[in-house]
Amino acid sequence: MARYVFITGGVVSSLGKGLASAALGALLQARGFSVRLRKLDPYLNVDPGTMSPFEHGEVFVTDDGAETDLDLGHYERFTGVACRKTDSVSSGRIYSNVLEKERRGEYLGKTIQVIPHVTNEIKDWIAVGDDEVDFMLCEIGGTVGDIEGLPFFEAIRQFAQERPRGQCIFMHLTLLPYLAASGELKTKPTQHSVKELRSIGLQPDVLVCRSEHPIPDKERAKIALFCNVRPDSVIPAYDLKSIYEAPLAYHRVGLDQAVLDAFGISPAPKPDMARWEDVMDRLTHAEGEVRVAIVGKYVQLEDAYKSIAEALTHGGMANRVKVKAEWIDAEIFEHEDPGPHLERFNAILVPGGFGERGTEGKIRAAQYAREKGIPYLGICLGMQMAVIEAARNLAGVTNAGSEEFDHEAGGKRFTPVVYHLKEWVQGNHRVERKVTDDKGGTMRLGAYSAVLREGSKVAEVYGATDIEERHRHRYEVDIKYREKLETCGLEFTGMSPDGRLPEIVEVKDHPWFIGVQFHPELKSKPFAPHPLFAGFVKAAKEQSRLV
Repeated sequence: MARYVFITGGVVSSLGKGLASAALGALLQARGFSVRLRKLDPYLNVDPGTMSPFEHGEVFVTDDGAETDLDLGHYERFTGVACRKTDSVSSGRIYSNVLEKERRGEYLGKTIQVIPHVTNEIKDWIAVGDDEVDFMLCEIGGTVGDIEGLPFFEAIRQFAQERPRGQCIFMHLTLLPYLAASGELKTKPTQHSVKELRSIGLQPDVLVCRSEHPIPDKERAKIALFCNVRPDSVIPAYDLKSIYEAPLAYHRVGLDQAVLDAFGISPAPKPDMARWEDVMDRLTHAEGEVRVAIVGKYVQLEDAYKSIAEALTHGGMANRVKVKAEWIDAEIFEHEDPGPHLERFNAILVPGGFGERGTEGKIRAAQYAREKGIPYLGICLGMQMAVIEAARNLAGVTNAGSEEFDHEAGGKRFTPVVYHLKEWVQGNHRVERKVTDDKGGTMRLGAYSAVLREGSKVAEVYGATDIEERHRHRYEVDIKYREKLETCGLEFTGMSPDGRLPEIVEVKDHPWFIGVQFHPELKSKPFAPHPLFAGFVKAAKEQSRLV
């Protein structure tokens, strides 16, 4: 039976609960324990899949096809444990499940209420996989006091009461604001946050206090006294230069020891921090710098491309260089020559996205990279734009485009080199979709296999010809244009096992030009950089030497 750590937040949002949870998971692993991390979000969307990236940042996709919160990306990057559908749940999913059961008559005519029916559904979700790991870390989204979070707080209170004593603890993150006028750190917001938590029956065992200034011992003692926690369980959390310093930083201030003490695990196994020491060594001792342009449409919010930014950092670690990424709005290139904007970069990356806005700019960025011999990585829509560019400018399909854009405009403006995927094979069964289907959870989602052409650039990068990567899209490159495009130099070097769906394209006789239909950034980790990002940054490094 797993031990449970429930992580909550107070005072303000965006304190770093996800990062603290991920770092704690890494520290418990360093002491030899197995872990799984889970996110419980109070919003009413069934999942983040239909949210704009401006609303919620990146949608992280798991191997089994769940569209989840971006915090699950942190969990995987820090622990290497692949998340599953059961590791992310929202109020919308919980209520949906409860209502479906009510419609089926599973409650035997009972009046359906938040307590016990909703809270029981939450508890059932929390307990999935209970016997698989030593520690289950469950992060509750939002802050204590949010009305939508109350069912989750009540559920974890009940859950802890129903488990054997000492099986569950609570970790609470708060903010210690600094008032420059008085030169003081103020503990009152933390006191009130804990008071709010205790009013609903939850007593924190560990307090993690975010602060921009050192927390004096007397302030820690004061917090411990007024919040009813042990002084050595008041853990300072200071701003860091890199998120990957978090495991080492939290270990130095005793977070993992405080958690193990709260469980009464003594003597605690000694930690092996070699993995994270190597990560920080590679990060802080770079031997050069490369500049990468990310030409996208959600550039106003960097969290929209969180995994891409991190995967580029990992690629830099693999090559001992610092990657300086700059976000460029693709719409700029619809009105301006991309040359003056892109000539100072060593590589160009075009990420995924939805809708027509900015796509002509992405096409021009792909054209610039192809014609100028600049390393290029196109991901999902970025691959499709590279194919459309080659079709227009090399294969003579002058009005090449995507069904996605015609569907939005309600007309037939383009020759659909990219079409709406209506059926595909997933495992041992066929999946069918229509344009009119619901948007949520209907894309080609999760891990799918691909077969790489022997001798291709991408096979060299992977060091293999059989791979498995995560997908999130509903439009595909039409295979009927393959022969015409390959004749012009755009080769289809990765295909689905049945040979029907293009997975990877690359430009022949180019230093490094690869487009992929999947999302390799989702599987990259600081201690195991994804080969595509390691290869892309290596190509950028070689390009920088030529300039």
